[in-house]
Amino acid sequence: MEWANLNPFRQKLNPAQPEIGGNIEPSASPVVSFRKSYDKIEIVNRGVNMIVDDTSKIPVRVGEQSPATTNIRVGIKKVQVDRLLNYEPNPFQDVSAFKRNCYVDYLLDGNIFIYFDGNYLYHLPANKVYIHQSTVNWVEKYTFNEDIRYSPNEIIHIKENSFDSVYRGTSRLKPALRTMQLMDSMRTFQDNFFKNGAVPGLVLKSPNTLSEKIKQRLISSWMDKYRPDTGGRRPLVLDGGLEIDPIANVNFKELDFQQAITENENIILKALGIPPIMMDSGNNANIRPNTRMYYLQTVLPIVEKWNSAFERFFGFQITEDVTDIPALQPELSDQSQYYSSLVNTGVITPNEARDRLGYDADKDPSSDKLRIPANIAGSAADPSEGGRPEEGEDE
Repeated sequence: MEWANLNPFRQKLNPAQPEIGGNIEPSASPVVSFRKSYDKIEIVNRGVNMIVDDTSKIPVRVGEQSPATTNIRVGIKKVQVDRLLNYEPNPFQDVSAFKRNCYVDYLLDGNIFIYFDGNYLYHLPANKVYIHQSTVNWVEKYTFNEDIRYSPNEIIHIKENSFDSVYRGTSRLKPALRTMQLMDSMRTFQDNFFKNGAVPGLVLKSPNTLSEKIKQRLISSWMDKYRPDTGGRRPLVLDGGLEIDPIANVNFKELDFQQAITENENIILKALGIPPIMMDSGNNANIRPNTRMYYLQTVLPIVEKWNSAFERFFGFQITEDVTDIPALQPELSDQSQYYSSLVNTGVITPNEARDRLGYDADKDPSSDKLRIPANIAGSAADPSEGGRPEEGEDE
């Protein structure tokens, strides 16, 4: 079934569609580097896992059919969409494991591909999914490993922002690729420094010209006997006029790169969208406003892209439920005063306040009615009541 045939309103096609290009195949080289950095560099692993865990724990609210989309799937009910997105996406995974797999792909590859078989949702690794561009419609088909074929109305595609392609997103780690490679090179240099005995190289100076055979024998002798990496240094006797001259006076403190590593870590965190202060355990003075900014500017935009894709695919209004996210809630005292004020001034009902606070509705019928405030001049519900009593005839 072609994507354009799902609804007659989609028959007016884009005449520039055959000219639209961009990357439609998985980008192997950068993604391999991102995954290697995710496995080897601590700050990359921590930053990615932090975003993945925070986004995957935000549930969604499934509302009524969305008026903003014409893609209403026949036979799909609201309760089924709620079950798939909040409880059981498929018989083999819980919703947290399913979302975490998807969001790891989103950050490392820039794309999420999900297959819907009519009953359940299944995650497809993004680095193995190929998009086949259509010269008439948007997408002709999707293939997995260039072997298994999926039609466009079976795949939910969530893409990160990208300038190079309208089909595939770009990983958030791409701008920090050079920084990650530099950090890996510094770590490799330190490792080799220790493997070589944690001492700089030496130059043996001879007053005479030595043959190549004698030079190689002399180097082999030194490498065999002078081995600090094995825990000891054997005394050596220099004869024949040999002298030792160090190449450089370098110690490990000068090769620590700690300042450079810290600066590079901040660059990676900023590329991911995480305030670096959140990783600084020694300074918690501004942790709350930075955590709130992190949720508003990083976590929620990712979740909204997720919700938007599913809303268009299933045709139901889908919004994030942040009532249980502490970073997005006001202080308890402020929250209490705020909702109490709204209820007591007749702006919202008690049950509406309870719903926004995440509590179940009160069964008392009065909780579904506005509380009309009274004043000293009379009742706001009926201005004719109250006020000064009428004077009698005797008065």
